Amino acid sequence: MELVPCETVALEVPAQAEIVLEGYVDLDEMRTEGPFGDHTGFYSLEGEYPVFHLTCITHRRDAIYLTTIVGPPPQEDFYMGHAVERVFLPVMKLQYPEIVDVAMPAEGIFHNLMIVSIRKSYPGHARKIMNAIWSLGQAMLTKVIIVVDHDVNVQNFREVVWKTLCAMDPERDVQFTLGPVDTLDHAARMQDFGSKMGIDATRKWASEGFSRPWPDEIVMDAETRSRVDALWNKLGITR
Repeated sequence: MELVPCETVALEVPAQAEIVLEGYVDLDEMRTEGPFGDHTGFYSLEGEYPVFHLTCITHRRDAIYLTTIVGPPPQEDFYMGHAVERVFLPVMKLQYPEIVDVAMPAEGIFHNLMIVSIRKSYPGHARKIMNAIWSLGQAMLTKVIIVVDHDVNVQNFREVVWKTLCAMDPERDVQFTLGPVDTLDHAARMQDFGSKMGIDATRKWASEGFSRPWPDEIVMDAETRSRVDALWNKLGITR
């Protein structure tokens, strides 16, 4: 990447950057910011934040100023976040290969809900993954993590709710922890610190203390499905 020196700070920036804002931050200087409308769908609360002192603005010819509209989900930023989710999934799987897929629904506004499917291999595996995700960079801010088995389609939220509510015993399968939370989480007990919840919605094993049999899911076999599909037009029924 071609780099060029800044005008007022001792840094280099991409030569093809649309707009460059130069300046400095004094870590001892804070000012009140907000409230601003945010991607949570609420106005973020007032807070004390560091101050950026602008010393120079440079830009390329006919520069494009990039921005998004925020508000109740889904907005433009959700689709950007979904792209990030897809980009980082291979990185998560590199570290934790038992992860099959992840989903962060629009209503969860990125940090409020992550659904994870895994190939469960040992007792307590789901809880291991919860804690692993809470140790991964920005994923540490995830308020609720739901872990399901590998055969659950985490992109189908109806299936996730159905399988989760049928697989969990609240007292046994819900785990709480304290730690860093998103700055914009207005429900937290204090800014940047609060509680998080993990739900183990995987099938329970005898080695996890589950002594009852686990039922099979009702699934139509392929032959029956084909025979019924062939009947729709003959019966004059539109699917």
